[in-house]
Amino acid sequence: MADNILDRFKENTETVTVDTSRKVRVGIIGTGWIAEAHMISYLKQPDVEIVAGADLIEGKAEAFFAGFNMPEVKCYRSHKEMLDDESLQLDAVSVCTYNRTHAECAIYALNKGVNVLLEKPMCVTVEEAAEIVKAEKASGKVLSIGFQPRLDENMKMIKKIVESGKLGKVYYIQTGGGRRHGIPTPYGTSFIEDKTAGIGALGDIGCYSLDMVLNAIGYPKPLTVSGYKSNFFGTRPDRYPTHPEYAEKFTVDDFAAAFIRLEGGIILDFRIAWDMHLDTPGDTIIMGTEGSLRIPSTECWNGSVGGAMTLYHDICGEPTQTTVPIIDSGFDDLFDKKIRSFLDAIKNGTPAPVPSSQIIYNQAIIDGIFKSAEAGREIEVVIPEC
Repeated sequence: MADNILDRFKENTETVTVDTSRKVRVGIIGTGWIAEAHMISYLKQPDVEIVAGADLIEGKAEAFFAGFNMPEVKCYRSHKEMLDDESLQLDAVSVCTYNRTHAECAIYALNKGVNVLLEKPMCVTVEEAAEIVKAEKASGKVLSIGFQPRLDENMKMIKKIVESGKLGKVYYIQTGGGRRHGIPTPYGTSFIEDKTAGIGALGDIGCYSLDMVLNAIGYPKPLTVSGYKSNFFGTRPDRYPTHPEYAEKFTVDDFAAAFIRLEGGIILDFRIAWDMHLDTPGDTIIMGTEGSLRIPSTECWNGSVGGAMTLYHDICGEPTQTTVPIIDSGFDDLFDKKIRSFLDAIKNGTPAPVPSSQIIYNQAIIDGIFKSAEAGREIEVVIPEC
């Protein structure tokens, strides 16, 4: 019986040939560590030319491209300087800057008629997200947000199961994730300072948790949020044995939780942590009137599925469990899929693989959690006109 059920969710894969006669001219905005992942993936694509890069720190962009043995790439001290140089004939940019500058860089690029791959989180506030969407609509260009975990075959399976109707009407979801000790400071303090990050665990890994379940259920609009956030661990010097001074710089959240009401009468119970005295805050659970799905968590949450999933349902009135085995599709190549899907959208005139129309709801929830926590009460989610 289990095999028969799972067969319904299988899909055929076919090899896609890339048209190399048309090269996509790409620039990199921000040359920190996440830009390395973008570069590695871009360099695997036969139809890409990396022509420019920009970074606010003098010499950083030059050193970045020298590390890839690409001294011919033109370097600039700001995204505006790069995008204003029409001789580059840019087709696309990857925005790999601090969270606080995501909106500024994406909007400027779109206004210049350049396609944008915007790293997650989309930005910091829902107001910024709305301004990005406005610029996207006015430009007619592709804007895709960097949520590569949803390209994983296991994530696709979750969506297929929900869409199949096997769960019936979804009414309650529990999701989140965390790291026992995982405050991201190997590359300095850009993730933990308000002036650069704006949001902490919420924006770093919380957005992935939300996307996993919201994408599966069709991204219903969030209505209200009752949120909480704290930073008990990030502000402790003992969390940084070689850099105790980082504790004073920690000005974002290292834990957040929320109770969110979504359109369609769905309740979302959410929690996320960079640091905690616990291995996991719990598995993801999607409960429906005809069945429920348990998605195992991971010890260090990174947007992946922690093991075989379980579908709980009744057969002839008897409680039954169906194991949904892990699909080993190569988690490490998801970045390549993110880059490739963005390029294909540009070249084929197809919709963005991770559209802003969905991720603005993700951002609205994150922003709502922050605002609710600050207010100390439940708030209505208000998404500006865009």
